[in-house]
Amino acid sequence: MADPASGTVYLVGSGPGDPDLLTVKARRLLDEADVVLHDKLPGPEILDLIPESRREDVGKRAGGERTPQSETNERLVELAREGNSVVRLKGGDPFVFGRGGEEAAYLADHDVPFEVVPGVTSAIGGPAVAGVPVTHRDYASSVSFVTGHEDPTKDESAVDWAALAATGGTIVVLMGVGRLPDYTTALREAGLHPETPVALVERATWPDQRVATGTLDTIVDARDEAGIEPPAITVIGDVAGERERVVDFLRGYGEDAPAADDGPSADANAEVDDA
Repeated sequence: MADPASGTVYLVGSGPGDPDLLTVKARRLLDEADVVLHDKLPGPEILDLIPESRREDVGKRAGGERTPQSETNERLVELAREGNSVVRLKGGDPFVFGRGGEEAAYLADHDVPFEVVPGVTSAIGGPAVAGVPVTHRDYASSVSFVTGHEDPTKDESAVDWAALAATGGTIVVLMGVGRLPDYTTALREAGLHPETPVALVERATWPDQRVATGTLDTIVDARDEAGIEPPAITVIGDVAGERERVVDFLRGYGEDAPAADDGPSADANAEVDDA
């Protein structure tokens, strides 16, 4: 049973990075929280909304070290037991490759009340703002979300790339820029056509958003030519080809933002482009 004197932990998704894509509830909780534990994925524009005195970075440290998940879990419990209202701020949605499930279980095991505040997951929102729908009546009636952190050649990979190739539909890979050559090769070897369209979206909804497109055969070269770096999303499937059909009319972020001399439309998007 929860301690009646305990504070509450809010597992909050911040969306892809544009502050305008925060939910109303997420923004309210950020304003009201005693402490916000965050990593770098929410993006600088969102983190700047939180006074430094009320935020703690539990992501990367100097020298490339990371805060262990166990330390973050313990800190959440410690702060809540002190009676604080605590926001654990995560990029995208807290339950989509965000370890929100692990933190929820840890809080429950330690009798700490918590609430989940969903966010716009970058797995869907990231491709969308780049003109790539993850489903489409003509091309894809299913979508699979996988992590790209794993080596697809290892014996006990949790991702069955051959099964994904056979399933059809759209494959969305998060955190997969570094291993792009590995899993595109694995998918081709599993029978996915080499000309299957692929899109990479880096820093979706951030002002420096960049997009690279190609096929299973060419996307690695396209990545290198464009200089795409993490954090980025990979979209594999016929839907990735839709960007070329709409890009000339797409307005939003980074390369697709209206030019400064575009007149009223540029002014209308000024705040969004600063996201």
